[in-house]
Amino acid sequence: MTPVECVVEDEAWSAAGDLEALAAEAIAAAEAELSLSGGKGLCILFTGDGAIAELNAAHRGKSGPTNVLSFPAHDSAEGWLGDIALASGVCLKEAGERGIAPADHVRHLLIHGFLHLQGYDHQADSEAEEMEAIERRALARLGIADPYAVGGRMNE
Repeated sequence: MTPVECVVEDEAWSAAGDLEALAAEAIAAAEAELSLSGGKGLCILFTGDGAIAELNAAHRGKSGPTNVLSFPAHDSAEGWLGDIALASGVCLKEAGERGIAPADHVRHLLIHGFLHLQGYDHQADSEAEEMEAIERRALARLGIADPYAVGGRMNE
């Protein structure tokens, strides 16, 4: 299993529950779908919308916050897979708008971010379909309903 370190910068995340447990469940489900045994480390930053907006501008050239960002480790970062950052305001708002539990939405976003670190993307429709299929199967392992049936594509 991938070693996961969680850093919580925003107290609003308490609404989602035990973030370390959610992260472990989500990453394990994604690994199982990809037949991975883990090994490389991963850091997950649970932060606020302001910090995500800064990261989004600096690394993607996009203004405003987004729900999740993934940062693959550089090839020279031996033993490190990368980092995932989630924005509390965006994530909790999306969960409320979609009528789903914040914990379920967090697990979905973590799986989504983890897949990006594994090289998956959703720029083309075929890539999006493949990535979403993996997400659906990983979420089903956790007993979570298909998020794309409720709310459509990711907000990226």
